[in-house]
Amino acid sequence: MPGDEWSRQELARFLKSRRARVRPDQVGFPAGSRRRTQGLRREEVAVLAGLSPTWYTYLEQGRDIHPSVQVLDSLARVLDLTEDERRYMHTLAHGQVANPQPLDEVDPPVGMMSRLVSLMDETDYPVYATDVYCDLIAWNNASAEWYDDWSAWPQEQRNMLRWMLVSPVARERLPDWENDTRDIVARWRSEVAKWPRDERMKAKIAEFSKISPVFSRLWREHDVQEHRTRVRRFHHPTLGMQTLRLAMMLSPDEPTVALVIHYPK
Repeated sequence: MPGDEWSRQELARFLKSRRARVRPDQVGFPAGSRRRTQGLRREEVAVLAGLSPTWYTYLEQGRDIHPSVQVLDSLARVLDLTEDERRYMHTLAHGQVANPQPLDEVDPPVGMMSRLVSLMDETDYPVYATDVYCDLIAWNNASAEWYDDWSAWPQEQRNMLRWMLVSPVARERLPDWENDTRDIVARWRSEVAKWPRDERMKAKIAEFSKISPVFSRLWREHDVQEHRTRVRRFHHPTLGMQTLRLAMMLSPDEPTVALVIHYPK
């Protein structure tokens, strides 16, 4: 468990190894010929990260202290950690990653998930990509058939949760609209918790609360649910009542975007 003896000692060993990797001249300290420490000294890391040298020493000694997300990210910056390493450090300290970033540089307009959607353009069932704000990034032709023609919406309003809340088409296409809306709000709440410092996330909550009394009520109820496969019923304009199963695909390479695939139950 995060915070247990093994995790603390592993974090301490990891920080020592990363500190030894950083050359003093990389961060503006003179290298000097009398240095006995490989890499940075503990005191130097503490100063650069805005921490007490004693507190940082305790952290490297594996003592029972609890670094915040902000402290960990400050150390990641000072120690020049990769995103893989930053996530590992967060996991050791807290058991989960806060504010995950792409593992590699991804061009947002043509990211991996968007490309996967384009490869599925000929399928008969909806496939769309949505980000942590519920913004719709990409969708195939079948999505317009089963859900709505989101391309007709202003770009800033192309958001799955917003569509569920305000579009009359959502209530027409989804016979279990109330339960489906409750489900997506509960799922989004679990996602929001992973981005505690994201001001845009807070703005989205305020926006949805303003435009939808339903969202405001559901948000106050504090229901929460992790992402999982589930069944959704549709009133298809030509096929009539249909039931599909939804699966959400996530990739560590592009952690802010999920691929939602529909297939027959």
